[in-house]
Amino acid sequence: MNVASADKENPIRFAGSELGAHRHICGFFRTPEEEYYLLLPFIKEGFERGEKAFHVVDPKLRNDHLRRLNSAGINVAEAEESGQFELCNWEQMYLRDGYFDQDRMLALWRDVLVAAGQRGFPRTRLVAHMEWALEDHEGVSDLMEYEARFNLMHQGGRDPVICTYDLTRFSGDVIMGVLRTHPMVILGGVLQENPFFIPPEQFLQELRERHVRDGLQPAAN
Repeated sequence: MNVASADKENPIRFAGSELGAHRHICGFFRTPEEEYYLLLPFIKEGFERGEKAFHVVDPKLRNDHLRRLNSAGINVAEAEESGQFELCNWEQMYLRDGYFDQDRMLALWRDVLVAAGQRGFPRTRLVAHMEWALEDHEGVSDLMEYEARFNLMHQGGRDPVICTYDLTRFSGDVIMGVLRTHPMVILGGVLQENPFFIPPEQFLQELRERHVRDGLQPAAN
């Protein structure tokens, strides 16, 4: 059964909508309560359907994340033991060796999603907290380029990928960049097509031109 047929039989409902072909989603939240109110039903549905769950969180919030999953009736210990659930601290993923490398990260996500399929999981539901980009580490300024390039890697993918952003901590400039690099957005608790999204090729070209203008990279010959 192909992805479209599978989705027709078992549509993914999330934040008041049915998920379509675009699966790279940014979620803006002001409180953990607001975030988990929307995420937990989506996460639980994936477990019930036998799908893989892969989550990346702030190491300081790891226990709180597990507590919230358990409170939703998810048997976390059993899911981890079976390989259905993986929970990583963001140092293990985004900030491995103390810095952010977007090439390494994109390759890592590709491996994670491919491996889940090879193990027989029909889909992976990926949730990543993005506040690691506020930390003082080499490479974190590449966040927007990374988000745009993720679209190119994930084009036509079956797996929903949710990047969560705390609206109280990120600047307006970063939020605008996030909006321009995600085809779907959760605003006001509702999942919707993102009117600010621009194709990744266009975004990356604009980024290159800006870097040339600011003297951050040489102009192409």
